[in-house]
Amino acid sequence: MNDRNHQKLIEELTALGTEQVNPDTTDIDTLSPLEICTKINREDHKVAEVVSRALPEIAKAAEIAANTWKSGGRIIYIGAGTSGRLGVLDAAECPPTFGIDPSRTVGLISGGYDTLILSKEGAEDHTDWAIEDLKRIGLTANDFVVGIAASVRTPYTQAGIAYAQKTGCKTALVVCNDANSIKTQPDVMIILRVGPEAITGSTRMKSGTAQKMTLNMITTTAAVLTGRTYGNMMVDLMARSEKLHARSRKILMEFLKIDYETADELLRQSGGSVKTAIVMKRLAISRDEAKKRLHDADGFLRRVIG
Repeated sequence: MNDRNHQKLIEELTALGTEQVNPDTTDIDTLSPLEICTKINREDHKVAEVVSRALPEIAKAAEIAANTWKSGGRIIYIGAGTSGRLGVLDAAECPPTFGIDPSRTVGLISGGYDTLILSKEGAEDHTDWAIEDLKRIGLTANDFVVGIAASVRTPYTQAGIAYAQKTGCKTALVVCNDANSIKTQPDVMIILRVGPEAITGSTRMKSGTAQKMTLNMITTTAAVLTGRTYGNMMVDLMARSEKLHARSRKILMEFLKIDYETADELLRQSGGSVKTAIVMKRLAISRDEAKKRLHDADGFLRRVIG
């Protein structure tokens, strides 16, 4: 990068809210450990309010996400650095939490999965990597691509959104600064104006927290809208680990008011599906019939048992 480009980048960064000096933490290096943590905590308290202001846009993205899952498409997160890691994290959490097929929620991070544990400097600058990554997973117009970029300008993320739009995808962009300068216009723009970080420019802090809250909200809302909960219970679990085995039995015991042994046997008969087990027990029907009724109800347990 030449001096002119460096100067232009400095101008871009100077204009970002997250790159401003926070007047409330300029003395942070003179404080005790407790005082430092208190300062950071005060900044973190602001995040939930920031996210609340973007709820209409987040809800719109969640609705698109739900429709994408319903139509057989994928939610695809794309980002670099902390933003990319948060996308991969949220995608990874959907299968164990909601029984979503792992292929239906995908996280792409610039530089590949090695950058999840060791940052690769300059990875965010490769626009060609974004296109290669989306081509590699076979992006189609049925998918929903969600870009995540605290600073807005991240070349990798912007290139991914632009390519997704050319493919015909619905797109969303989650950013933590005003997005007046971007060329691409996604279907949903989620702006989380967190302001100056406790440590200037460290967007893994308030920006990262706001992004994580937003991504959690998008996929959780999409899961509720696609019938993967009953009330606030995770009834679409598949018992594939010791923790999920225990949680599955706990849900059955609480939901059906049965003892552990009954829950254990019922889960075995259902093939490990909590939702199927509930229908079998409530309606006194076979596993095949329970699965059929759930299928006919588009997976919504409430439509089957009331």
